[in-house]
Amino acid sequence: MPKKYGVKEKDLVVAHVVSLILSGKLRSGDRIDRNEIARDLGVSRVPIQEAVVQLEHDGILSTRYHRGAFVELFEESVVLEYHEIYGMLNGIASARAATDPESRVLPQLDALMPVLRATFNSTQGFSDAGWEYRQAICNEYAGPRLAANIRASQSFIPPEFWGVYQGTSEDLLPLYEQETEAIRAHDPAAAREANAERAQVMAQVMLDTLRQRGVLARPAFAV
Repeated sequence: MPKKYGVKEKDLVVAHVVSLILSGKLRSGDRIDRNEIARDLGVSRVPIQEAVVQLEHDGILSTRYHRGAFVELFEESVVLEYHEIYGMLNGIASARAATDPESRVLPQLDALMPVLRATFNSTQGFSDAGWEYRQAICNEYAGPRLAANIRASQSFIPPEFWGVYQGTSEDLLPLYEQETEAIRAHDPAAAREANAERAQVMAQVMLDTLRQRGVLARPAFAV
C-alpha cells in the first residue's frame, strides 16, 4: 500500500486496524497479525507497536503477555458507548463556548454554516465541513486532557466512514444549526443537547451500516 505523506505511520496503522474491524475482517477476540500489517502498509514494527499501545488505551485492543494483541469486545453496545462518550465530551467544549461572553468561536461557526448548507448533497464536502466545525470549537475551548479524550472517543468514528456514507446530512444539518444558535444564545444546556442528539443519530447510522455489512447481527424481532 502506498504511504500517505504527512500522516504518521502510527496513525496509518491505527486507521488500518479500525477499518479491519469496521469491515468485519477482524472480530472480537481475533489476534492481530503484526507481520501482515507491516507487509500491507509497508511499515516497520515500531509504528505498529505504537499503534497497539494507542488502541489498547482507547479500549479497542488488549494485549496478553507473550501472546500478542487481540480485538476487544465489539458489539452494538460498544458502538453506542463510543458515540455517547463522543457526544458528551464534545458537549463539554460546546457548553464552554456557550458560556463565553465574547463568543470567540461564533465568527468561525457562522462562516462554516453556509458551507454545511451548500454541501448538503455532497457527502464528502458535508463531512469535511462538519469535522472543521468540531475542530473550531475544540481548538478554542478544549484543554489538552479534554482534547485527548475527544480524540480517543473518535477511534470508532473515523472521518473516512462519514465521507462516503450517504443520507446523513438531512438529519445532521439541523443539529449543527441548533448548536450554533445555542452558543449564540449562551445556552450551555442546549449546546450539550445538540451534541448528544447528533451522537445518537451518528450511532444509529453506523449501527445500520454495520448490520448491512454483516459485521453486527441484526436485532431479533419479537414474535
